[in-house]
Amino acid sequence: MKHRIAVLLMLGLMPWAEVNAQGQTAQTTFVVKARVSAVCSVQALDLDFGPYVQATGVASLGSTQMQVTCTPGTTYNVGLNEGTTAGAAINQRKMASGANTLNYQLYSDSARSIIWGNTPGTDTVTGTGNGLAIDHTVYGSIAASQVVPAGDYADTITLRIYY
Repeated sequence: MKHRIAVLLMLGLMPWAEVNAQGQTAQTTFVVKARVSAVCSVQALDLDFGPYVQATGVASLGSTQMQVTCTPGTTYNVGLNEGTTAGAAINQRKMASGANTLNYQLYSDSARSIIWGNTPGTDTVTGTGNGLAIDHTVYGSIAASQVVPAGDYADTITLRIYY
C-alpha cells in the first residue's frame, strides 16, 4: 500500500514539475544586418572604322557598344579619356601609325555633336544602375579629307566609370 501511495504521489507531482519547468522563460533579441556596397563594372567592344578613304571628302563613321552594370539605385558617370597618342586631347583625338596620326572624335549622341569626355557633370554620360547590364553606344567619326600615309592607325581609349 505504501508503494501505491508513493506511485500516486509521483504521478501527481510529475505534471506539476513539467508545467513549472516549461512555464518559465527568458528571452532576448539580436539584430541581423548586412551592408550592400555600391559596385559598378563595365565592358566595351573595340571600335573599328574599317578602311578610311581620304579622297572621298566624306567623314568615316563608326560606333561601338559598352555595358555598365551597377548595384540598383547607384548613379554613375561614364568618361572616355583622350587616348594614348601623343598630342591628343578630348576635343581632338588621334590614332597613330608610327609617327603619323589620323584625327578622329568620339561622341555620346548619334548626331555626333556632343563630344564624349572625361569630366563628370560636364561631358560624361550618366545613368542609374538597376542590377542589369545597361547599354551605351559610343559614336565615332574620322574627319574627311585628311592627307595621311597608308598604314594601320590605332589608339587606346580608357573608359572610366565614376560612382
